[in-house]
Amino acid sequence: MGFFDALLGRSKPKRANLDDLFALPPAALTLEAATGFKPTGVGAVAFRQVEGAAFQSAESESIALISSDPAANVSQCNDGFGYTWQVVSDTDAEVVNLVTNLHAVNSALVSQGFDTMLLCSTVYFANPDGRRLALVYQYKRGTFYPFAQSGPKQRDNPLEIQVRGVLSNELPFEEDTSNWSALWDAPGLNDTPEANQRP
Repeated sequence: MGFFDALLGRSKPKRANLDDLFALPPAALTLEAATGFKPTGVGAVAFRQVEGAAFQSAESESIALISSDPAANVSQCNDGFGYTWQVVSDTDAEVVNLVTNLHAVNSALVSQGFDTMLLCSTVYFANPDGRRLALVYQYKRGTFYPFAQSGPKQRDNPLEIQVRGVLSNELPFEEDTSNWSALWDAPGLNDTPEANQRP
């Protein structure tokens, strides 16, 4: 942190650490116990796609790694906002396995020097009452935040605040809520492993 940052009270953003994702499995247990939200077995990685053989190689590497897991399935789509999403599902809704596969996608891109292209990783949860929730890891800030879409362009802010309170001791949460970006209809948000099983 520079002198003027310290003088003006500005703090240096936390740098991304891909291993932060491995804090999600125990956090998922805490979240379920406190709120009833269970992992759906689906997660995703969003990144800005670039042209070139190296980037295509990194994409192919991550897809091949995940496809070698008999319990996992991976698909890819564009969201219309310039980002590509690799959506990963685990047939057993096993969070440890899901996070390991998401980490593989991230690592494949980072190892090829494309870490600046990464936007976020998401892991999805569902409540028996039908509500859905995402825990989002944003790379540029190295922090998590909750996103709960309650309708078209509507979000459940009280639920998001509740989730932060439940998990604040387990995950590095983004303190500035203005950085809790909306991920409207994010790919994978309403999917379940059963819908993504291989024929």
